Amino acid sequence: MIAQMLLKSKEKTTYKEDAVGEKPIRSVAKALSWRVVGTLDTLIVSYILTGEMSVAASIASVDFLTKMVLYFFHERIWNAVKWGK
Repeated sequence: MIAQMLLKSKEKTTYKEDAVGEKPIRSVAKALSWRVVGTLDTLIVSYILTGEMSVAASIASVDFLTKMVLYFFHERIWNAVKWGK
């Protein structure tokens, strides 16, 4: 994976190729992968603070759903912004 990234970074791409936005499915995949990391963090912190796994799991579940939806829309809005592309 790292080798592919390094090889791809050496390829010349035009501005038009770089300016093409991400597809919504990519935003969904990124949202899911990031939420798994974030939810594990929330679960651990919640458990440390409450000392109860059931409470920590409840907090982490709600956190997972709400932040995934928020992240998706955040990504889609930023994808529409032309600045920096």
